[in-house]
Amino acid sequence: MYTHWETIDVRGISEIPGLPDVRLEALAVYGDPRGSLHELFREDEIPSGFQPLMACSSWSKPGVSRGPHQHVGQDDYFTFAGPSDFTVFLWDDRPGGAGATRGWRIATGARAPSRLYVPRGVVHGYRNDGQTDGLVVTVTNLLFRGKGRRDPVDEIRHELNPQSPYKIPTA
Repeated sequence: MYTHWETIDVRGISEIPGLPDVRLEALAVYGDPRGSLHELFREDEIPSGFQPLMACSSWSKPGVSRGPHQHVGQDDYFTFAGPSDFTVFLWDDRPGGAGATRGWRIATGARAPSRLYVPRGVVHGYRNDGQTDGLVVTVTNLLFRGKGRRDPVDEIRHELNPQSPYKIPTA
């Protein structure tokens, strides 16, 4: 079980201290009388070597967690823009990483819109801490289940393993 949490504030940070290659950015919100626009990703701003192939979205109900899980070959680039608030949890399970002994926690969503790049091997999950359904957009470098959806899903789902040291704390 992890012994130490690092709380990260979304304030224009690009690299998370102690978590190499994971990149957090405050999400610019361009508002006008009609509403707002968020840039999900831009080729001139994405992490070097990341080549997006697919985008998807998920809605999570209040109090619901997704994960924790990790990928073997897939990198994820998340956008948490609202309309709800989320807490993201990260652990470094890559060779040389701290594993479950150190975790990072990020408050994001409507309260602090952000983009978050999570490379393969980093265990990640999030919880909707708001009062309404919340939208998360994910851009990945692999196709879900491969071309034609014929391959296995690239996930190690720690949330399905009661013995896993990776747990999202209760709210």
